[in-house]
Amino acid sequence: MHLFYTPDIDPSYKQYILSEEESKHAIRVLRLETDSKVQLIDGRGGLYEALIADAHPKRTILNITSVVTGFDKRNHYLHIAVAPTKNIERLEWFLEKATEIGIDEISLLITQRSERKEARVDRLNKIITAAIKQSLKAYHPVLNEPLTLNQLLDKPFDGQKFIAHCEPGEKHELKDVLHLQNRSLILIGPEGDFSPAEIDRALQNGFKAITLGTSRLRTETAALEACFEVNFLNRV
Repeated sequence: MHLFYTPDIDPSYKQYILSEEESKHAIRVLRLETDSKVQLIDGRGGLYEALIADAHPKRTILNITSVVTGFDKRNHYLHIAVAPTKNIERLEWFLEKATEIGIDEISLLITQRSERKEARVDRLNKIITAAIKQSLKAYHPVLNEPLTLNQLLDKPFDGQKFIAHCEPGEKHELKDVLHLQNRSLILIGPEGDFSPAEIDRALQNGFKAITLGTSRLRTETAALEACFEVNFLNRV
C-alpha cells in the first residue's frame, strides 16, 4: 500500500485533500485510481488508512477509513548531536539510517575542529521524510539548525547526557550506564574529535564520557553506532 507524509492531518478528519505535489505523484506517477487504498503518516504518531474518493492530479480527495495514534511508539527518547561531515552525503546517509533504526531528535553540532559549519536543514529534512516513508515510521525526527557546542551545553536537557570521544581518560560503555526507557543525549564530534577543552566543558556540564568500541570510526559511523546501541539496549 502506498504511503504519504501528511503533517497537517488530524485524527478527527473524515476527509483529507493531498497537496498538489502529492496528488500529482499519486495520480500521474503511481497511477492510483478512485477507491485505491493508501496510508498516511502525520509525523506525530498517527497512521491513517484511506480510500481515494476523487483521483484528481492536483487535489486528490481521500476518505479516512481508520486511524491509529501512537503507532509504533518507542519506549525511550534519543537525541544525537553530531558534527556535520565535510562530505554532506555521509551526513545524509546517517540521517537516513538513523531514522530507519529509530531516533527522535538530531542537532547539527559546530565544534572547534568541525570540517563543515553550515548545512541546508530543509534539504536534510527531505532525506528524513523519505526515510520515515520507507521504514513506515509514524514519528518524524526533529532536525535542529546548526548550533555551537556552547549553545547546546546551555540548553537544558532532562535526561542522561553522554559524549563519545577518543581522548585518553575514563570512559564507559553504554550498556553499563544507560538508563533504559529514558531520555538520552549523545554528542558525536568531527573527524578530528572534540578538543580536550570541549571534552572538559561537556564533563563539567554533566555529560559522561563513553566509548563506542576500539575501532576508529568515521563521524557518521560513530553516530549510527550510538543510535543502534541505544535502540538495541531498549529492546526490553
